Amino acid sequence: MSHGSKHRLTGAGAAESGEGPAPKSARTEGGRADASGDIYYEEDGLQRVHPYFHKYASHAKGRWVGRTLFDVFSREFRDRSTEYYEAAIGKGLIEINGKRVSKDSVVQNNDLITHHIHRHEPPVSTQPLRIVKETEDGLLVVDKPASIPVHPSGRYNYNSVTQILEVKHGYKKVFPINRLDRLTSGLLLVGLNADVARSLERNLREHSIQKEYVCKVAGDFPRGRIVCDEPIRVVAHKLGLNCVDREQGKPSLTEFEWLCADGEHSIVYCRPKTGRTHQIRVHLQFLGYPIANDPLYHNIEVWGQQMGKGGALPEAPEQQSGEDASEKPASTPAEPVQRPTKMVGKLDDDQCNRAWKHLVARMAEWKDQQNQAEHERCCAGSSSEADSGMCSVCACPDMADPTADELCIWLHAWRYSGRGWSYETQIPAWAQGAADLVDRVKYRAEPEPSDQHAL
Repeated sequence: MSHGSKHRLTGAGAAESGEGPAPKSARTEGGRADASGDIYYEEDGLQRVHPYFHKYASHAKGRWVGRTLFDVFSREFRDRSTEYYEAAIGKGLIEINGKRVSKDSVVQNNDLITHHIHRHEPPVSTQPLRIVKETEDGLLVVDKPASIPVHPSGRYNYNSVTQILEVKHGYKKVFPINRLDRLTSGLLLVGLNADVARSLERNLREHSIQKEYVCKVAGDFPRGRIVCDEPIRVVAHKLGLNCVDREQGKPSLTEFEWLCADGEHSIVYCRPKTGRTHQIRVHLQFLGYPIANDPLYHNIEVWGQQMGKGGALPEAPEQQSGEDASEKPASTPAEPVQRPTKMVGKLDDDQCNRAWKHLVARMAEWKDQQNQAEHERCCAGSSSEADSGMCSVCACPDMADPTADELCIWLHAWRYSGRGWSYETQIPAWAQGAADLVDRVKYRAEPEPSDQHAL
């Protein structure tokens, strides 16, 4: 099927629908849009989105009731300063039940809180979103660059796969089928109608679609076929933190094969048989060979010296003090705290909760430090008011651009296969040495020549 009216919408129509950027007549100076009204532009090697106003709306949560509006925003939302929230309430950008109120207004049960925020989306890679294939029955196969989230989330809206497909490529409605992390590149299956999406999602749940990845890990990965079947659980949803946990984790299985190494890193071929969040990343960390540039699972500040190998958790504060700790010889390294598993002895609920709580606290502290450091870098620019790096509309400092290392992790969804069909992408530059080696280990889909793409 060619791109036709059934699935496409003009770029102008896409830009005018929903809670998108303000119409051109409402766009003023302050870095919101150029004269043409285009949403996207490229600058300094990054794809950017012109800032725009966006309305967030939420009914009051239970913990907000009885507190002042300013207290709720200054304590519950940390992406802006307290000075910003005070000014925004005064300007009427933050309302209760559609009415302008003071910062001392008390939030009541069932109140509708709205925030008209001037959104500044983070920039992403300028590498284009490539259409690999569009089938007659409505499957779109996409090669997703790293740095771009699949769905709008957090600070990302127009710089997401679904929005790029709708705004830049003109599709009316798209239904992503498989999940890829924002920093992961590679093959993404997208339905152009709900029926195709549901069918392939069912195939993924039934494990009838084979997924193949390549990655670059720290260390010299073992030779041969390595299988990790450690169960995985979500430890902290807001932080996106997942871990191996034999007591509460869900069944997970990944096969790995070494492809090549350079003495410091190894290129590894991966076949995940299940689809847990961060499954490949978590299993590689557990094996002791985390993805080399993974900011979450290859992070000594969060995981400690053991870096999560074998499920070891970082040492809790109470184990670094007290009589037992002080009596240890200075040359004796502290033993890592193990996660609760049958292998090391089942811990009671209190012990288990304390162990996970400490890991989550370390992760939250590390992320806060990163955010604070970024904020300080942005505010440390020129003392000139004209070159202060502050938005003239909302007075927020411009965020520092991500470095090349912050735009991706070395994990690539290379190939997806089903009965009678398969699609693959090019091997990324960081794994080019393995391009000719993947063929000797890759999964062979059962041939079905009568139908290239069978649902």
